[in-house]
Amino acid sequence: MTRLVAGNWKMNGSLAANRDLLDGLVSIPGMEMAVCVPYPYLAQAQERPAGVVLGAQDVSEYAVGAYTGEVSAAMLVEFGCRYAIVGHSERRALFGEDDATVGRKARAAMQAGLVPIVCVGETLAERDEGRVMEVIGRQLDAVREVLGPVAIGRIVLAYEPVWAIGTGRSASVAQVAEVHAGIRAWLNVHGAAGGVRILYGGSVKPDNAAAIFAVADVDGGLIGGASLAAADFMAICRAAAGGV
Repeated sequence: MTRLVAGNWKMNGSLAANRDLLDGLVSIPGMEMAVCVPYPYLAQAQERPAGVVLGAQDVSEYAVGAYTGEVSAAMLVEFGCRYAIVGHSERRALFGEDDATVGRKARAAMQAGLVPIVCVGETLAERDEGRVMEVIGRQLDAVREVLGPVAIGRIVLAYEPVWAIGTGRSASVAQVAEVHAGIRAWLNVHGAAGGVRILYGGSVKPDNAAAIFAVADVDGGLIGGASLAAADFMAICRAAAGGV
């Protein structure tokens, strides 16, 4: 399975900074590299190095209509996007998106030809209560309910422990292995394990990327802060490609 490393720029960037960042990226054989940029920079990011795939950080659940401020999946496709992140913990926590909304966004993305990167993960309180797979299972069930048993096998999943996003903390290798194995088991039960890539997202950096990517069932990464520096992002991508 080809590993995917997707950079989530979040609400960062400027025309000048973006140009420098994009110019510093070079595709690496044996892995897939994507950048998920803010909506206003999709046009600029169309001029990116060959082999670097474009993605969006969110997508509307609606196809068209009177939804001021929303951006449809069809619009993203017109800009050359292949991926759209849905259900990122910041969208869930800060903007009130629930599990059902995430499922509908994933469906809208797929109906337009995008691949949704569906984010799942637990808070620190939920981990301390021993409810990690209960929470993730609930999040996955909601997406499967909307997509159905066949389409769920065509998404990308990203496990992001909420307590490790933007905090500088990363889950231990053992914690990553346990949860990714649990997600793979859930996929197996629902007949979707074979082609679904499971990314890890939670303070991945050049110095811990190789250890994280060595874990079974880790098929790449969803990278936040480290994707804003070309050298760091390239180092993570090289780790995903096996140190090329």
